[in-house]
Amino acid sequence: MSKGSKQVSSLPAYLFSVFHKKKVALEAQGVDVIDLGIGAPDLPTPSFIINRLAKEARDPENHRYSPYGGCREFKLAVVDFYQKHYRVELDADSEVLALIGSKEGIAHLISAVIDPGDGVLTPDPGYPVYQSAIHLAHGTGVKFPLDEANGYTPRLEKISERDIRRSKLMLLNYPNNPTGATVDLDTFEKAVLFSKTHHLSLVHDAAYDLVTFRDYQAPSLLQVPGAKDVAVEFGSLSKSFNMTGWRIGYVVGNKDLIKALSIVKSNMDTSQFLPIQKAAATALNSDFVAVKENNRVYEDRLDMMMKALQEMNIEADKPRGTFFIWAKVPGGHTSQAFAEKMLSEAGVIITPGNAFGSKGEGYFRISLSVPKERLHEAVIRMKKVMMGGTL
Repeated sequence: MSKGSKQVSSLPAYLFSVFHKKKVALEAQGVDVIDLGIGAPDLPTPSFIINRLAKEARDPENHRYSPYGGCREFKLAVVDFYQKHYRVELDADSEVLALIGSKEGIAHLISAVIDPGDGVLTPDPGYPVYQSAIHLAHGTGVKFPLDEANGYTPRLEKISERDIRRSKLMLLNYPNNPTGATVDLDTFEKAVLFSKTHHLSLVHDAAYDLVTFRDYQAPSLLQVPGAKDVAVEFGSLSKSFNMTGWRIGYVVGNKDLIKALSIVKSNMDTSQFLPIQKAAATALNSDFVAVKENNRVYEDRLDMMMKALQEMNIEADKPRGTFFIWAKVPGGHTSQAFAEKMLSEAGVIITPGNAFGSKGEGYFRISLSVPKERLHEAVIRMKKVMMGGTL
């Protein structure tokens, strides 16, 4: 009988697919499940982006293969975005690559750069896909802790010489998933210096760079002078423009890393459908009013949920970015047990912190990507369970 490779067979099930199965099973029993687990925007893609997609989809010329690195219009839109938003100059030909979403780009970059046995420094807690991609590339995940006491920023001086010597890449992610932590440019300055000193390549996952609140603007890693010597940054339109299913993103920065990734991708795919790339260019060339409106919606939900958590005596810091809340599990429960209790007794999916690494134990993550009335209903149910009741 045919079966998967050892790498595939030994890969743990993707967390959110497991929760989806439980959700389907409960719904089959008639339970109205409220999913606060996965970070998929519920807001619609702006109509001006959809209109551009529809227009380009009607042009027969756009149904051919895309250039491997992405179409010129999309790459120039990324260049213009970085110039206007970050004052960072990019070369469209060598420092920008279109992706079928940043998730595949990060996974393919890891396989493009590391050899079997190479280490990759990854944050703990951190996005689970990092570990999966390292595993599939026959690499070794070398975790460094993100602690609440340090604002969930990396304490680079605490990384051991042994861990540094066996590593080839280091991954960062801000605004951070799952913790919602944000940083200022000095964190990236330290990371660039650290990477240059220890001959590491640096990767920044900036999927939530535009999902920010109040006056906070997330910096780009590439704003650090000399960052392009060692670093690349991944961006996505999924969260900022509600385009998760469109699968469009980009990577910018170091030419050599991008070239390595482009070689892998040209052998694995043929870039994204041209009308999607052109619609994404329209998004990046826009006035970003739609992004600001989205953020106002998320912040309104955030304020409501923070108040509700306080009423339940659940501790959480209000984030400046992402649409996640990283909260402490009430006493007497593990992260997993609390999440399972909320699912089975309240019909509410929350993500246990330990799913993001051992340092996530004692926490859980709430996604604000559901309508406010559903959040309100989830709060009512959670409060009932906290007081000893059930659905």
